[in-house]
Amino acid sequence: MKNLDKYKSLLGGELDGLLLTSRYSRHYAAEFDIAEGVALVSRSGCRYFTDSRYTESAEKNLKGFEVLAVDREHTYSARINEACAEFGVKTLGFEESYMTVEEFRTYEEKLTAALKPCQKAINAFRAQKEPSELRLMEKAQEITDKAFSQVLTRIRVGMTEKELCAELIYCLYKNGADGLSFDPIVVSGPNTSMPHGVPGDRALQEGDFITMDFGVLYEGYCSDMTRTVALGYATEEMERVYNTVLEAQLAGIAASKAGVSGSEVDGAARKVIADAGYGDYFGHGYGHSLGLEIHEAPNCNPAGKAPMPVGAVCSAEPGIYLPGKFGVRIEDVVIFEEGTCRVITRSPKNLIVISGKNA
Repeated sequence: MKNLDKYKSLLGGELDGLLLTSRYSRHYAAEFDIAEGVALVSRSGCRYFTDSRYTESAEKNLKGFEVLAVDREHTYSARINEACAEFGVKTLGFEESYMTVEEFRTYEEKLTAALKPCQKAINAFRAQKEPSELRLMEKAQEITDKAFSQVLTRIRVGMTEKELCAELIYCLYKNGADGLSFDPIVVSGPNTSMPHGVPGDRALQEGDFITMDFGVLYEGYCSDMTRTVALGYATEEMERVYNTVLEAQLAGIAASKAGVSGSEVDGAARKVIADAGYGDYFGHGYGHSLGLEIHEAPNCNPAGKAPMPVGAVCSAEPGIYLPGKFGVRIEDVVIFEEGTCRVITRSPKNLIVISGKNA
């Protein structure tokens, strides 16, 4: 079923149409990314409204939509009202999670159709990726893997976290990234105990753990991976924590298959960390879905009670974080399949120790 047809399947009963305002839902419906615009979906017709900066590209690339320009005379609200009148739309499902209060109040005041929150139903289709989406995500992950192998050769004692982050970003774009799926996390030493630390001016030192969490966009789809490496050497405690995280990740991957709940996957990994005595130092969930957005649903965390569908793409990223000392996180991306899962991250997961000395 085409993505646009999936959205049309929501119509009938209480809904006559859908108002897609987020970039992600517009991309999914039209199978092409336009930076700004609004899409209206109905059974009688579908229209995509955008301004003159994007109309030529939209007309060439959007599937299933009539493209109309907006300007000062023909505002978004006016264009939406015209379409609603032509297509007989009385009630529009809208994306409440991506609309500000101001935007909602403006639409509520100016639109002739009633607005009905519909985010959960709109997003639900994206939980199960189509083969074409999986191919793009595998390509995005391939770029990420290549960049990781290259940045390892650029790590030096004395360079700052910011400098290493800049090298990583260069490698990502050099290998074909269209953009970054999020701001990279590059932290070292005691800063690695902060799961979402921000690269700073701290200089890398021998005996540091370095955690790099990063991803790219490729034709709109995200990749995500984390690796923690040691600079110069690793202590026995560092090795013990690292191996515990790796064992936990492998347990979660072994539990990952279509039909299993996200909480079961999370629990398999969490048990390994708890049994090793580090349960209080693993505060986040085991993994999150990703696709057009870096964080989607369903998730592999204690609250994830729904079964994971075939084609779900989820991160596998347990961690242990010892405040003031160091932290370890290892992250791959997996595709849920019948009876198993497929890991699409290819970078090695054994503890890598880098000399970090200039030749």
